[in-house]
Amino acid sequence: MTGPEASGAARPGLERHGAVQPDATSQEIYDGGMVVRREVLGAAHVDRANANKDSFTEDFQDMITRIAWGGIWTRPGLTRQMRSAVTITAMVAHGHWEELAMHIRAAITNGLSRDEIKEILLQTAIYCGVPSANTAFKTAQQVFREMDKAAMDNTAVDAATPPN
Repeated sequence: MTGPEASGAARPGLERHGAVQPDATSQEIYDGGMVVRREVLGAAHVDRANANKDSFTEDFQDMITRIAWGGIWTRPGLTRQMRSAVTITAMVAHGHWEELAMHIRAAITNGLSRDEIKEILLQTAIYCGVPSANTAFKTAQQVFREMDKAAMDNTAVDAATPPN
């Protein structure tokens, strides 16, 4: 959603419900979810997920866009940073390591610092268990290495590119 719809000016209650208004169409919820999904996970990730969907996974991709991203992530009750913190904790609690890696990247995109992510993972050690937190720290460490390498590679390319 963009324009007045995204700000809540055109629809009373948007400030309370996000994209899921009582009169919202399934398409409006999907579109709102897709906007947030792209902002949080990055267009490249979402494009890959959509490119890889087939008749077997299409309904699942539609469901997570509408329900998770359109129904929950568009709600204004929590900041995106808080939603990332909760999501990271849930991924650790359930041992979803690939999803954890994706959501650590998303947390950085959403404005959490590496130190804040470290504090979230320390908190999970108490409430989710030390072995799970151990794996989470290893996962985060790998994500940060990949991010740093990509940043260094981009810096090297920028430095090697002659000015126009």
